[in-house]
Amino acid sequence: MRKSLTIGNAFIGIIVGAGFASGQEVLQYFTSFGLMGIIGAILATALFAYVGMLLVWLGSRTKTTSHKEVIYKISGPYLGRVIDYILIFTLFGVGVVMIAGSGSNLNQQFGIPYFVGTTVILLLILLTGMLNVNRIVSIIAGVTPFLIIFVIMISIYSFLNIDGSITALDSIAKEQPSSLPNWFISAINYVSFNTAVGASMALLMGGAEPNRKTAALGGLLGGLGIGLLIILSNLAIFAKIEDVGSLDMPMLGIVNNISPALGIIMSLVIFAMIFNTAISMFYSFVARFTKVGTSQFKLFFVVTMLIAYGASFVGFTDLVSYFYPLIGYLGLVLIAVLVVTSFRIKNFEKEKSTSTGQVND
Repeated sequence: MRKSLTIGNAFIGIIVGAGFASGQEVLQYFTSFGLMGIIGAILATALFAYVGMLLVWLGSRTKTTSHKEVIYKISGPYLGRVIDYILIFTLFGVGVVMIAGSGSNLNQQFGIPYFVGTTVILLLILLTGMLNVNRIVSIIAGVTPFLIIFVIMISIYSFLNIDGSITALDSIAKEQPSSLPNWFISAINYVSFNTAVGASMALLMGGAEPNRKTAALGGLLGGLGIGLLIILSNLAIFAKIEDVGSLDMPMLGIVNNISPALGIIMSLVIFAMIFNTAISMFYSFVARFTKVGTSQFKLFFVVTMLIAYGASFVGFTDLVSYFYPLIGYLGLVLIAVLVVTSFRIKNFEKEKSTSTGQVND
């Protein structure tokens, strides 16, 4: 159970980066649809639980060290190439968004110039990228509980100090910009996007866990945890939408209203979650092209980070608004393949157990 919890925490840490921890993703994908956004968050929770369980289990079953071998195995050479390219594009793109988020985070909270935050996280990622996957998973998992505590605290505060009537808040929430057409498509797109974001590292985590049941449970717990955080964050932002709807980081804005001191701590927690997702993205990206631990891996990692650093100056909110939905639509291909694969593998296991008289995990 302890291993499953570690995997679950790490899975949450991969998904919960700058956009989520700041509240910007939740605002655009859920809160902007008012009360119906709550239904969307519940739908997303169920989908995250299923996808998380399947991804980590697949990684454990195939003992993978890169997403490439799993994707081509379950998709075939042609569709596999399409999904592979989508994941490559996603890993690098989301990594860039995380670097941008680090600049916005420290700028909003401390007034520090944008480039300072991006430079600090660049150096941290470069140092951590030289570690092995198990060390990275432990680092990611260790930070996640702090975010959970803060989200729960923010939610309780927001509920107890709700601004105005539910009807008025619903109206204000619907005025917030979103590039998605409705709550249902938004929920599907969000899970699809995050599946593309988390697939590579989730597969790598599963590949490092020999027990398939432990891996699957970890993915399930992680998916449920993400869903719970979405629901709580959405309700918190909804309750304070008039005050924080225009901020780059609405969750940070709520905490600052509670206490400036807590705002400082929350800012550091968000920075840590940004780091979690960023290292996951870039580590998986480089592992796709080179063998982990080699001098070629380290050189490619450094070059990748320098290019990403330059690209991060486009701006955080704009990147979330336009890049994330695009990845969400592309990620639907991966979702479809994963769903079909789950049934194909079950049939395969049944046939194998019938012929051998054994049942596999």
